[in-house]
Amino acid sequence: MSLSMTVLSVWLGELLWNTLRVAGFFMVVPVFGNQLVSPRVRIALSMATGLALTPVMGDAPALDAFTLATALDLGLQILGAIGLGFTAIIFFQLFVIAGQFIGMQMGLGFAAMVDPGNGVQVTVWSQFFLMLVTLSFLAMNGHLILLEVLVTGFQLHPTGVEVGLPDLAVRIAQMGGWMFVGGVLLAIPAVVSLLIVNLAFGVMNRSAPQLNVFSLGFPFSLLFGLVIIWILLHGWSDQFQRLAGEFLQHVVATRQD
Repeated sequence: MSLSMTVLSVWLGELLWNTLRVAGFFMVVPVFGNQLVSPRVRIALSMATGLALTPVMGDAPALDAFTLATALDLGLQILGAIGLGFTAIIFFQLFVIAGQFIGMQMGLGFAAMVDPGNGVQVTVWSQFFLMLVTLSFLAMNGHLILLEVLVTGFQLHPTGVEVGLPDLAVRIAQMGGWMFVGGVLLAIPAVVSLLIVNLAFGVMNRSAPQLNVFSLGFPFSLLFGLVIIWILLHGWSDQFQRLAGEFLQHVVATRQD
């Protein structure tokens, strides 16, 4: 089988553009884009995924057609892939925010630990929820759904077609508001329950001042907090499915724009 330089140039061009697009996605997406994954692993994964997705991707310019306009369009396409990965980060951080609220209400603000994936300090409950949502997301094949949405977005907006970055930025900003609202709603039952416990200790302190509320309130807050979280975990699957469905709706609408 003989290959002409024209066919080889077209094939290499498609492979290069698609690999760079996928690399932009893997650079920021959770699980694959955190600091625990070696850059060599991410590069190899991007090349393998780009090679596998090249037959189903849209048309791309040949290597001999590389111009400044093509480079600019490629940068916009990579920014679109980074935006998709950033939306996944927003979904994961929703549960981190909920863990922050619950941990601070339980008095665990001092028990902060470094998140090895992001390099920032979070409470132990934030890290617990982050690991739980990561495992749940992988169990429901969420990473494959994101790849499918990524491919669909590239078919809708191939190289040479305007991506619409202003609309994408607006939708990402809207997802940021959805992240804070979802995190607060997820943490409200535990926060309100712990607030009632603290109010009860305040009434006890007024009725029996000789009791050391500070020495009794902290272990009781921890104990009630553990019980409340244990109760909340019984409805974890329903909450996760609801939030994951809303997240996927936002992502699909973002890629279609």
